[in-house]
Amino acid sequence: MLKQTNIYTKVRHLIKPVNFDKKALSIVKKAMVTTVAVATLTVGSVEAANGGSVISTIYHVYVNGENIGTVDDKKTIEKAVNDKMKKMDDRNGYLEFSVGDQLTYIPEKVFSPVVNNETTAKKVKNNIEIFAASAAINVNGEPIAYFANEEEANEVLKKIKTSYVSAKELEKLELQQKPNELPNDLSNELPPLKEGESRIIDVSFDESVKVTKEDISPDNIITVDQGVSLLKKGTLAEKKYEIKQGDVLGSIANAHDLSTEELLKLNSDISEKTVLQIGQQLNVTQYEPFVHVLVKEEHYKRVVIPFKTETIEKDTMYKGDQKVNQEGQNGEKLENIIIVKDNGTQIEKTTIKEEVTKEPVNKIIFKGTKVVPSRGTGTLLWPASGGYVSSEMGQRWGKLHKGMDIARPSNYTIKAADNGVVEFAGWDGGYGNRIVINHNNGIKTTYSHLSSISVSVGQTIEKGRKIGMMGSTGNSTGTHLHFEVYKNGSVQNPRNFLQ
Repeated sequence: MLKQTNIYTKVRHLIKPVNFDKKALSIVKKAMVTTVAVATLTVGSVEAANGGSVISTIYHVYVNGENIGTVDDKKTIEKAVNDKMKKMDDRNGYLEFSVGDQLTYIPEKVFSPVVNNETTAKKVKNNIEIFAASAAINVNGEPIAYFANEEEANEVLKKIKTSYVSAKELEKLELQQKPNELPNDLSNELPPLKEGESRIIDVSFDESVKVTKEDISPDNIITVDQGVSLLKKGTLAEKKYEIKQGDVLGSIANAHDLSTEELLKLNSDISEKTVLQIGQQLNVTQYEPFVHVLVKEEHYKRVVIPFKTETIEKDTMYKGDQKVNQEGQNGEKLENIIIVKDNGTQIEKTTIKEEVTKEPVNKIIFKGTKVVPSRGTGTLLWPASGGYVSSEMGQRWGKLHKGMDIARPSNYTIKAADNGVVEFAGWDGGYGNRIVINHNNGIKTTYSHLSSISVSVGQTIEKGRKIGMMGSTGNSTGTHLHFEVYKNGSVQNPRNFLQ
């Protein structure tokens, strides 16, 4: 009997479990198998000595390397785990649950087993984490979103792409990129485009985007619509904003979904009293999409070549005057181009070939450079194109007729009598349309009853230049020019100044 006790004590010592960390767990398991084998051989002699005593197997249960308790049947633990899985939101049976390698059993053979099945099962249930098999969308190596399966993850990526191209175009493009699966009416060789045609030649992500299998907490799994929204909205990223005319802190903050306080925190070198300068840059934040869809389009179309405007200076024309010598005409060309768009915004344009079908014609404008003196010569030019004096200056109808009336010219053009500056040009009561020219030598001349005016106030006018057209506006009995002359503010007889 003493011999049997010593053997039993030795076996217990050999197979007694110790606390293992998670990394050493596999090594422990291998060592334990060997230990148990040795113990079994040793105990075999004990059984013989006792006339057939039975050794029972118990299981030490570990969760993530931590000893939870001991059971005599693994099914006790499996049932506890399954019960917890059943309570998880399985999204109508789409999710596959597991516990990964969190749970480990260390077997031990003993003569008198001591176990705590119920307590151990409860502890396992409380400590173990349930994972769901998911499909993760990885962007540049980082998992961004988790879905119930690979089909849902791919549907998310497809929906993001079809935000910028039609589903039909995307399907056709994907077939073209898989020549072995092409139907008879499609070819991997793209035919040349005809005028007015365009096509999508590539749709891709700017980032490295992959779908991988991941075990994750079921709480992290999202729906297809949530995934599309997440990847398109992205995450907040720091940006620079350049101050423009009229910007204030409040308007800048609102434009970037920030409060003024948040904007100031991002820019510690300014305060609410800081005077913003045009061109100054501020730190702001805005959402940066997780993925950017690059769409490459090919176009073959007729486009307009805008005409250019050419200005030629003429010293025979007065400064400030200009006239169109040749009207411009737009040209045309056939253009075959490749356009690249990033999330719908054009970022690149490449011309494959172009053919000019109509050359543009430049618009040519003559611009005067001749400087007109603003001081008169003192001798006045006849202000009309011929004609005769229908009424001289003097008493008429019981009052002074202050000027000379000129009628029946060869044409109705009115000319400046001398060099000077336009002092008035507009409507003046009974005078009708009237022009007053100051000749800057003490003399002023006036031109009344015009049908139209061709000059403006402040304009320097040369002697003999057209200033308007003869008419019958204001208090007038017929078409004529009423011409007056003043010297140092006093009315003069025009006859004394005319050549």
